[in-house]
Amino acid sequence: MSEEQNKNIGNEPGYDIDTITNQRLIKGHVYDGIYELDNDLPPWWKWLFYISILFLAVYLIRLFFTEAPDLRQIEEYNKELAAVQAKAPAAADFQLVLLTDEASLTAGKTIWEGQCGACHLASGAGIVGPNMTDDYWIHGNTLEELFAVVENGVLEKGMIPYRDQLSPQQRLQVISYMLSLHGTNPVNPKEAQGEMIEWPY
Repeated sequence: MSEEQNKNIGNEPGYDIDTITNQRLIKGHVYDGIYELDNDLPPWWKWLFYISILFLAVYLIRLFFTEAPDLRQIEEYNKELAAVQAKAPAAADFQLVLLTDEASLTAGKTIWEGQCGACHLASGAGIVGPNMTDDYWIHGNTLEELFAVVENGVLEKGMIPYRDQLSPQQRLQVISYMLSLHGTNPVNPKEAQGEMIEWPY
């Protein structure tokens, strides 16, 4: 910038010229002896700003004026939900019957040891929770009663509900495995709790 241009700018309202560097200053913008310059933005910053505006325009056009399901969150959610539901067994196919096949009992054992063993022990002998191998039951011993206990929990006893953690099929698997522990006579079983109820299976 020429000296004449600097002189003219310096006379403009709101601007001063630094007498040493000839840089344009903003009048009144002095903080702790530091003057605020009125430099132009660098070209790369301007181009980045222009490109971001162009990107936004293209994005909005695709979002509202074209078929772009990948940009719509509700459609993406529905797609993911459909994929999960396709893998899960249909509710109409679920039957509350005792499972005895090896695959179901193996799956139930994995859940039992991971979720239930801390309170009932892997052997079912009981420690915090009751012994699940004897003939005494607190909340009943039918599939319907046990399924309700696993689904809703027993909060006053510290057992959380598993309706959101285990699917109905997984709940049935772990109950079926637990019932398979009945009469196994584990080491150091917990004392009997509840009422003696005839074994229904």
